[in-house]
Amino acid sequence: MGRSIVVNMLTAGHPVKAIAPTPGDMVNAEEKIVRALAHCNELGLLAVPLEQALASLTISEDYRQLEDCRLVIECVIEKIPVKQAVLQKIDAVISPAAVIGTNTSAIPISFLQEMVSAPERFLGIHWAEPAYLTRFLEIICGEKTGAAYAEQVYDMACHWRKEPTILRKDLPGFITNRLMYAVFREVFALVEGNHISLEDIDRSFRYDAGSWMTLMGIFRRWDYLGLEDLHGMNTLFGKLSNSCGVPKIMEQIVESGARGISTGQGLFSYSDSEASCWAENFAAFNEEIYDLAAEYPAQNPNRS
Repeated sequence: MGRSIVVNMLTAGHPVKAIAPTPGDMVNAEEKIVRALAHCNELGLLAVPLEQALASLTISEDYRQLEDCRLVIECVIEKIPVKQAVLQKIDAVISPAAVIGTNTSAIPISFLQEMVSAPERFLGIHWAEPAYLTRFLEIICGEKTGAAYAEQVYDMACHWRKEPTILRKDLPGFITNRLMYAVFREVFALVEGNHISLEDIDRSFRYDAGSWMTLMGIFRRWDYLGLEDLHGMNTLFGKLSNSCGVPKIMEQIVESGARGISTGQGLFSYSDSEASCWAENFAAFNEEIYDLAAEYPAQNPNRS
């Protein structure tokens, strides 16, 4: 994910100092970044010539390289001791004006910002993968985050070709994870109750919500359909799952060591060729949906 964020910054024309927290992170890092940049160049995403973008990249294990950076984004594994060690190394060398962002998807921003000397300049910057080919970006304020710094990152994110959102109050799971986990809880309850299969759940999402969400989101969809009928809310809200436990299906899968496409076994089974096909299709789909979303901008739905 860190390499993907680096590529996004380079495509926007920023000089980037990429710090590898461990020696293993240096292995093939430049090669993978160069390959992704070349792909962005083919797609016409570079704000500067490819050679200039490549020349703007420094890869190092020396945190002192961050001394003159305006924005530093931490993107290490979701283990608090690891994040704390990295944040302390960042905090020790950056300038007093620099903003620190964390790409965490699960750890509260208000908790992490206590690990740095200026918590008002610390916030969450939550990306989707691949960072350089998705329009999603969440900016999350902790209890002590200065609003001006969130707005500053918001403006920068627009330059990164994002459609950013700002969560002004730190909530567990932020925005998209909270929404998706509410969905996960309900669909697992349906599957475990033998109401529907995993395949049919995916089919329903692909061809109903998946056909309109990129265009209009949730609330504009309600406006489009009309708001006069509250029967569904009155009927369904009290019937939805309120389970607080991990679904049995997921417990069994994780305990078995299955990790999805990477191991060939998860909620579904995958041959090597099927796993490769999903990876290729996902990459191609991201390219197309990235361009398609730009044809139907949320703020001005009139197509040019």
